[in-house]
Amino acid sequence: MRSVTLLGSTGSIGTQAIDVVDGAPHRFSVTALSAGGGNLALLARQAVHVRAQAVGVASGSESEFRELLADEAARAGLRDYAPELYFGPDASTRIASIPVDVVLNGITGSIGLAPTLAALESGATLALANKESLIVGGALVKDLARPGQIVPVDSEHSAIAQCLRSGTEAEVDRLVLTASGGPFRGKTRAELQHVTPAEALAHPTWDMGLMVTTNSASLVNKGLEVIEAHLLFDVPLDRIDVVVHPQSVVHSMVQFVDGSSIAQASPPDMRLPIALGMAWPERVAHAATPCDWTQATQWTFEPLDAVAFPAVDLAKDAAKQGGTHPAVFNAANEEAVLAFHRGEISFTDIVDTVEAVLAEHSDHAALSLDSVLAAEEWARKRTHERLSS
Repeated sequence: MRSVTLLGSTGSIGTQAIDVVDGAPHRFSVTALSAGGGNLALLARQAVHVRAQAVGVASGSESEFRELLADEAARAGLRDYAPELYFGPDASTRIASIPVDVVLNGITGSIGLAPTLAALESGATLALANKESLIVGGALVKDLARPGQIVPVDSEHSAIAQCLRSGTEAEVDRLVLTASGGPFRGKTRAELQHVTPAEALAHPTWDMGLMVTTNSASLVNKGLEVIEAHLLFDVPLDRIDVVVHPQSVVHSMVQFVDGSSIAQASPPDMRLPIALGMAWPERVAHAATPCDWTQATQWTFEPLDAVAFPAVDLAKDAAKQGGTHPAVFNAANEEAVLAFHRGEISFTDIVDTVEAVLAEHSDHAALSLDSVLAAEEWARKRTHERLSS
């Protein structure tokens, strides 16, 4: 049985991870949880449900959470339940340091970097759904991780990891990341200028939070995934392609030097890559429903429209420049997305703003946690300045 810590437990990844644990109680036990604090009631229910030994809360009322936790424990008949509690912005980092077999980082955004580093330093396997921490941390994260310590949880990178088992490193020709195309597939750039925040959140396949769903609509998420694939699998950026696959059944592919392409296919259900991330390299029986091959079906693949969706090329450029440029790309995008949802800018302004901020960024400092945080702070400030003007 593997002991697991769940970071971001009340989000989409965290709640589905608990589903996986519930379905395989002989495989996993949850030692600790952490969450941002936006849903204290759910966090209290989760803590009691999994009998967590430690719980972290980044923000929110400490007294309210203690009361909610006591009420949930009483309802469950656990009057002596008293987990160790951590409060404050470093709560997830402290929780990530607790010795366990696996830390699943399901936090959204670059705030997941410090917990990622803490998990690696603890020696745990890092099941990584927080792609931003690898992207902005780059060599900081890679240099700290021992071989095989990071297991990807993003469906695309989990698919690639599975496909790579079909050949040696020298036999890999290209990685092919699939993209659903989001809610705006087929729209021109001119049409995208007038889409609304509500339309951007109407993803046809996945149920995700505001930031990730919007990034999927703009294909910024796919740009981030290209950088992540480059860092995880040590494949050059010019050998990583993106293809639009609206059915979201083929999650990614590896093309080998002999002309063979190996694809990983399953219905869109994050419980499969979550389960594999926690159990790697073993599989978890019945983690998700398989494809029904007795039914007629069609899969389609389309080239990416880089004019309407320039985010992938922009992300590759940021990665090629290296240093803190990926951190600036990510931070500027996060601020622009929030401005879009406040009604301050148009949808196409999101990536245009990121491009403009990146063009102003000069990177002279050696890569460190401090330089990454400083670059992010500069990018957020500069994004606000550009948007306000």
